[in-house]
Amino acid sequence: MENNITIHMQEPDGSVTSHEAPTDMGLSLMEFLKASEYDILATCGGMALCATCCVDVLEGEETLNEMTDDEYAMLDTLPDLLPNSRLSCQLQLNSNMDGLKVKLHGVS
Repeated sequence: MENNITIHMQEPDGSVTSHEAPTDMGLSLMEFLKASEYDILATCGGMALCATCCVDVLEGEETLNEMTDDEYAMLDTLPDLLPNSRLSCQLQLNSNMDGLKVKLHGVS
């Protein structure tokens, strides 16, 4: 479908699962991953206040919107922050993200 992109999710065992994600519903990556039954707490409901939706971007980081001050401040509270860590609640799905590859932060 023309309004879908492919998001690749690295699973804990190292395998990669590909998902078709709609770009015409206004979903964030966090909302899409929760709907795909990934174990994301998203305690704050997507307000960039808890960092429980953190993902590590493995491929496609250059396609993402610039990090806001709020997102950076919340990520900075994580003891194991990586340079490619992002809050999935702050990433609106869009056509530029086709092929994005992520894994849940802190999951080997």
